[in-house]
Amino acid sequence: MTKMPTDDSLFTLLPSVGVHTNSAVELSRRAWPEPDHSYRSPFLRDVGRILHAKAFRRLAGKTQVFTRLNSESDHTRSRLTHTLEVAQIARTIASNLGLNAQLAEALALVHDIGHPPFGHAGEKALDEILRANAEYDAYSAQTGFDHNLHALRIVTTFEERYPAFPGLNLTLGVREGIIKHSRDYSCANFPELKEYFLDQFPPLEAQIIDLADEIAYLTADLEDGLASGILDLEHMRSELHLFATLFDTATQRYPTAVPRLRSNEAIKEMLNNFATDLMSETYRTTCELGIETLEQLRQAPCRVAQFSAEMESNRLQVKQYLYKHLYNSTDLAVEHAHASEVIKTLFTVWVKDPSHLPEDHQRRVEAEGVTRAVADYIAGMTDAYIEQAWQSYLISRN
Repeated sequence: MTKMPTDDSLFTLLPSVGVHTNSAVELSRRAWPEPDHSYRSPFLRDVGRILHAKAFRRLAGKTQVFTRLNSESDHTRSRLTHTLEVAQIARTIASNLGLNAQLAEALALVHDIGHPPFGHAGEKALDEILRANAEYDAYSAQTGFDHNLHALRIVTTFEERYPAFPGLNLTLGVREGIIKHSRDYSCANFPELKEYFLDQFPPLEAQIIDLADEIAYLTADLEDGLASGILDLEHMRSELHLFATLFDTATQRYPTAVPRLRSNEAIKEMLNNFATDLMSETYRTTCELGIETLEQLRQAPCRVAQFSAEMESNRLQVKQYLYKHLYNSTDLAVEHAHASEVIKTLFTVWVKDPSHLPEDHQRRVEAEGVTRAVADYIAGMTDAYIEQAWQSYLISRN
């Protein structure tokens, strides 16, 4: 059995649990067989394919929290910059645990590729309108909008870069991680996903992505919320125990620094605390369960990647604070209402008359049904592109 490290500052590596050697052979398989590259691993090739995909580039024009068109600052995160921050965190954690850092990086880069414009407000609106029109979506096994499943369709079908195959032809390991990094799907409800080991937990590289995502956006949204003026520094100190402790430490170390720099230091240390705790607790849980192989990890009684009880309490406190004071704030309510109106109105208009869709999306109507074809078209848009479509619609009404 793997032994716990005697020095808490060091992590004994878990290479046998990660996607290496024999496990990498199976998970590096592609739907369309290709010869091995002379000097790049299969997962590193996936990193390149994701980085060069059109859908990845469009993340630069999609909302993370603040709508790209209405933000008063050029420094707030976009969906793309958030993705890059997740990749940095995931790569660091995977490397320190002896996991497959290239697989973790690929999964981090692709984890948000299926998000529609206008952030979570846009996703909620698209999901609601699809569910309201479910009776007209008989071509699809999916009800509503799920950005993980949409991401899978992007990388397997929608991207057109290669003459030899549709999509990006990513490895099985990356495709499995796309759909399973943040939730579990049952074979009964999603038989079309049966090749992705739905009765098993995903590899540890995929499991850490969801928590690396949380670390990235919780800390970044505190920073962007403060910069926007929606969040208040003193209120954060009174409500968030971990932030207050780290801010006080930063004040002691840098007493002459302006509050903004001390808050940045506290948020940076918060990120480091979360990441370090995740590595330590994931290692501890793996050892405690006696897991020494990927096969054992897949059959574990729970997901192994997790925070300690104390850090999980801090995570929930920060998340609840952000929902109450930032995500659901009156300052962002107008943006969310606009997102909902734009998406639901254009969806209704285009479902009634799909001739408004580009030719490639019109061709999908016969195969997938008009509601899914329209939803796919909207989901691929950037904030700016759907705003242009909205303005054109308003002009056409006059």
